[in-house]
Amino acid sequence: METITWHDFEKVELRVGTILEVADFPEARKPAFKVKVDFGPFGIKQSSAQITKHYRREELIGRQIVGVINFPKKQIATFMSEFLVTGFADENGDIVLVSVEQNVPNGSKLI
Repeated sequence: METITWHDFEKVELRVGTILEVADFPEARKPAFKVKVDFGPFGIKQSSAQITKHYRREELIGRQIVGVINFPKKQIATFMSEFLVTGFADENGDIVLVSVEQNVPNGSKLI
């Protein structure tokens, strides 16, 4: 594991946002959803999320998640991803979302 400085960590924009829309993403190589998330002052951004094993579309709407919003955009199949959805892999390698325990303002930075 590489050690980083506090300054390095401060460069990563880990922000909270509320999921507004979830759609299937059949063109993705691995099962995924397209999610649209409100990051408050940073705007509404979209991403691909490989979270279909643990979550249904309808239960994700309104949920706050943590995303990295300052990576460059990335083309995923026919879709342009604008942020990275964060999560942890379970014992099977399926993603469990990083979320907040209580609602906080959209766009709040992880500190």
